[in-house]
Amino acid sequence: MGADLLTGRMRIGAEAILGAEGELRAIDPSTGAMLEPVFGMGSTADVDRACALAAAAFDAYRETSLDARAAFLETIADEIMALGDVLIERAMAETGLPRGRLEGERGRTTGQLRLFASVVREGSWIEARLDPALPERQPLPRADLRQRHIALGPVAVFGASNFPFAFSVAGGDTASALAAGCPVVVKAHNAHPGVSELVGAAVQRAVAKCGLPEGVFSLLFGAGNAIGTALVSDPRIKAVGFTGSRGGGTALMKAAAARPEPIPVYAEMSAINPVYLLPAALAARGAALGKAFVASLTMGAGQFCTNPGLVLAIDGPGLDAFVAAAAEALAAASAQTMLTPGIYEAFVNGTERLAAHDRVQTLAQGQVGSAYCGRAAWFETDAEAFIADEHLREEVFGASSVLIRCRDAAQLRALSEALDGQLTATLQLDDGDLALARELLPTLERKVGRILANGWPTGVEVCHAMVHGGPYPSTSDGRTTSVGTLAIRRFLRPVCYQDLPAALLPTALADGNPLNIWRRVDGVLQQ
Repeated sequence: MGADLLTGRMRIGAEAILGAEGELRAIDPSTGAMLEPVFGMGSTADVDRACALAAAAFDAYRETSLDARAAFLETIADEIMALGDVLIERAMAETGLPRGRLEGERGRTTGQLRLFASVVREGSWIEARLDPALPERQPLPRADLRQRHIALGPVAVFGASNFPFAFSVAGGDTASALAAGCPVVVKAHNAHPGVSELVGAAVQRAVAKCGLPEGVFSLLFGAGNAIGTALVSDPRIKAVGFTGSRGGGTALMKAAAARPEPIPVYAEMSAINPVYLLPAALAARGAALGKAFVASLTMGAGQFCTNPGLVLAIDGPGLDAFVAAAAEALAAASAQTMLTPGIYEAFVNGTERLAAHDRVQTLAQGQVGSAYCGRAAWFETDAEAFIADEHLREEVFGASSVLIRCRDAAQLRALSEALDGQLTATLQLDDGDLALARELLPTLERKVGRILANGWPTGVEVCHAMVHGGPYPSTSDGRTTSVGTLAIRRFLRPVCYQDLPAALLPTALADGNPLNIWRRVDGVLQQ
């Protein structure tokens, strides 16, 4: 396979279509150079076609066998890997990210496709429940009741800017929706259209190889808000997956809520991910924590939704050692190319706004770089200002963080209560901090989706226990996760069958358990 795979075309069902509603070219953020080819933007008619195909494919696709659906997910992974260096080199050109990072992210993407394949085969996500009829029960008999989870319907997925593979065309939202039995229509992110086309074509080949209806997958390009709004507003779309800014996520939520039939939007948005430096840990290893903090903050130019954007600690000598070591490490940190000119400009504006705030002090800044290279920045403010000014609690996407020195444990707890919903909270603690950590835990459980001890929030494992979500505004629905196998639940709903003849029962609910899956029969979990 070669670079001739890039044609600038969308993938709508089995077709490759050049959009006629304007043009887009990717930008190499390391140089500002425009990249070939030109990508054609889609129209609302293209949205209508993709959604019509998805709706037509839904009933057949959602009843594919568990093995067939799992094999489809594995075939997507195979097709992505078959792209080889063509995919990695295009991603490097479109994002400025290094080869190692992108090869790792490709592995994560194919790995989560294979993980969801194993989940599909195992079948517990169906959550089959059987309550057999009790015709002799007094005072009233019980009907035969059986329940399973089925796919919601076609899902709209919006690609993210900061993960061109793992949160994009074949990323976690797409993988979990396809695993649930939902056809997917993807709106590609304009920051990496070439990567999106390559991966979209790989998914399209997998659909054909597996003999599935063509509407199981489509990929659209579009500038501005028109395509996204049309996609979310289409009555055939039944759910939305989104990773991006709070403004983008809330706009989609409003559009979905305004429909005659409102639908769920699973939006992963903004977070500042507080890190708690508890006293005993600071006293024992304040300087080491300072260096580790900067490594986490500057990883990938800080362009992670789990970046440690807030540090909370009780004042004292240990905190002084932490600040000195972190400031020294940050001053030596090289500027790094950011994903897009727009992200770079937003980062610069955000750090300049913090630096100009009359209640904020600049603790350290990284080295200056060339165009579109973000200069890491670290600030300090007081607890009263942080609580009073909501702008100080806003995410600055990039390597930017704010320190708050607390007078005592009571102020630390008060600050915790003032936090918005977050994806993560990190506790740096030693044995002497256990009592204080125990006091903080109930608040953190209400505020965040993942609580870490003696680690750093950057880095999200794709596994069964992971939660990558949290209360609003970190996500639109704190009951869900966008990473890990629990993500499949977002795109399912329960259906109960009462006294259905055996010939009409879904296979998952049939007598004898022909799928050999775990089922709850008369309240008892069994296989």
